[in-house]
Amino acid sequence: MDWKNRIYCGELRADQVGQTVLLMGWVDAIRDHGHVVFTHIRDIRGIVQVVFQLENDRTDTKAHQLHEEYVVQISGQVVARQPGTENPNLETGAVEVIAKELTILAGSRTLPFSISEKAMVFGEEVSASPEHVDEELRLQYRYLDLRRPSIQEHFIKRHQISKCVREYLDSENFLELETPVLTKSTPEGARDYLVPSRVHPGEFYALPQSPQLFKQLFMMSGMDRYYQIVRCFRDEDLRPNRQPEFTQLDLEASFIDEEFIYEKLEELTARMFRVGGIELPRPFPRMEFDKAMNRYGSDKPDLRFGMTFEDVSDLVAHTRYTIFNKIVQGGGHVKGFCIKGQADTLSKNVLQNEYAIKIAPSFGAKGMSWMKINNGKLESNIVQFFSDEEQTGLINTFGAKDGDVLILIADSSLSHVNTVLGRLRLDFGNRLGLMATDTFCPLWVTNFPMFEEVDGRLNSMHHPFTMPDHDDFDPQDSQSLLQLKSRAYDLVMNGEELGGGSIRIHRMEVQEKVFQALGLSADEIDAKFGFFIKAMQFGPPPHGGLALGMDRVVAMILQLPSIRDVIAFPKNRSAACPMTQAPSSVDKAQLDELQLTAETIQKQQSGAGKSKTKTNAAAEKITQEQVLHVAKLARLKLAENEVAAYQQDLNAILEYVDVLSELDTENVEPMHHVLKIKNVWRDDINLTKKQPEDILKNAPDRNGNTFRVPKIIEG
Repeated sequence: MDWKNRIYCGELRADQVGQTVLLMGWVDAIRDHGHVVFTHIRDIRGIVQVVFQLENDRTDTKAHQLHEEYVVQISGQVVARQPGTENPNLETGAVEVIAKELTILAGSRTLPFSISEKAMVFGEEVSASPEHVDEELRLQYRYLDLRRPSIQEHFIKRHQISKCVREYLDSENFLELETPVLTKSTPEGARDYLVPSRVHPGEFYALPQSPQLFKQLFMMSGMDRYYQIVRCFRDEDLRPNRQPEFTQLDLEASFIDEEFIYEKLEELTARMFRVGGIELPRPFPRMEFDKAMNRYGSDKPDLRFGMTFEDVSDLVAHTRYTIFNKIVQGGGHVKGFCIKGQADTLSKNVLQNEYAIKIAPSFGAKGMSWMKINNGKLESNIVQFFSDEEQTGLINTFGAKDGDVLILIADSSLSHVNTVLGRLRLDFGNRLGLMATDTFCPLWVTNFPMFEEVDGRLNSMHHPFTMPDHDDFDPQDSQSLLQLKSRAYDLVMNGEELGGGSIRIHRMEVQEKVFQALGLSADEIDAKFGFFIKAMQFGPPPHGGLALGMDRVVAMILQLPSIRDVIAFPKNRSAACPMTQAPSSVDKAQLDELQLTAETIQKQQSGAGKSKTKTNAAAEKITQEQVLHVAKLARLKLAENEVAAYQQDLNAILEYVDVLSELDTENVEPMHHVLKIKNVWRDDINLTKKQPEDILKNAPDRNGNTFRVPKIIEG
């Protein structure tokens, strides 16, 4: 193969007219006019039109054999296109190649979906856009999906972003170091993926959720500055921005504080976004966790639009509106936000029947109040319960003008009020188109709580190696511990957490107090973190770091809705791979080597034994993909939780059928009724004398001797 003389299709330009070139690639599209065959040839760098003319015997016969996605090698001459035939949708649209020689390197079966994204003639539409192909089918044939130029461009940009990261961190004296993939399970946070050991029967490795402990060990080893673009694994429920395996930029540095992290990461993030043609505003603003929650109801606030919260509890403490009055007098809170200039868009029907009755309760609210401002006064079905002074106070507090809408939530729990308002704020922002897709608002969220209470027990908000903002705390005083702040920080953009980190604990006495606060015994500490704690006793330096979710960052830079679009071979919504059919069962010989028998696995999975094993078997019969397929046929739109619920119900039915099939009914005596069977027809009338017309007079509309019924499925 003469690869040394190859020219990439997308590199041909008008200044190469007259040159003979050698092309290699795929047939993207083809038009056979008999005497002449036009084709688009595609490779990683672009598309060019190649023309096969009838009089060329060396190409004519083979050209008529070409189909989409055939792999070809073509030698030909670059010529300028005739005026008026140029294709401005192609970077090579001013030229074409007249083929002289053609070699078919490989054929292709009929495609499961169209790959071509470029029309052969300017103004022509591509007949079947791959964007409208079911995602499950695209993932099943992901290697074909990856041939699409738009998808390839995602990964070219991802490569450029990763290259940018390496170049910058290298200039800042960071070392790219590797950490283990097979490591020890430390059940903190999400569930681990476990790997059985053949050499140590009955024992397991864990795939890392993060290189956290190892990167801190690098600091204790004196490596000073470390980074790694690393694969991590978490067995958690999937969302558009989550996958079982994902990539993060992990970094750590010694003898630094928060300002070092802010300075280096702001510069790095700005460079990464610049690869996508996006200039970020500098410096990134900072906001403490408490303010973010009180003003936006989220620790990752979206700053692309306003609608910050105001607390009006004192203002309505003595109002005649009973709901507000009782909640405030009971120590609760009334808060809200102002939607600017949307009074006409948000009708009374939308505000009351959609938001107050349906949407707000679905977010956990007991109710929602709203008011519009018209001619300087409030309008609502509850305005009569507020005095003129209270109404004026509400307008002034929110800075409201004519055409604005006030949204209010009241509850005994301040955190609950903030959470509900936060979800409503995002819902209104999305509905009203306030989230500009071409605007990017980075933010540092700082001073996170050190601990949070979960099910009556203290947990670390981040992880137990985060440095508190002061070390003179009492590990036994749970109330003061909940007020303790940490030196943790998150990088947030457009309502998405891109990454987070903290300054780490480097003094053993502080680490011991944190473990005491978490209620960990010496045995638990040794079992989970023994090797790490031992290392801390040999002079660890002050250090800190951060991890950025590379999948999320790249997806945001490219303005894509899901990280699946920037992962080469992602899992689907049920954490499975439609292409390889992973996860799957394994051979008994493999289990025997690991000393894991099928019976042992079934027992571990079942917990109670046989009943759960049958549920697992039934779960394989109806998959979430099948539920989605049926829903699509029935024109139903299902949320992820509804898909899972339908799958569970259908599999439960099949499990019950399986149980019935095991029942031995061959020798079972017929059942007897305690009471004599009696017809349920009415005895006071003689139905046999009734005419069918009388019995069916309340039936649906008739058409002759047939009844009309509503359509269920449209043709």
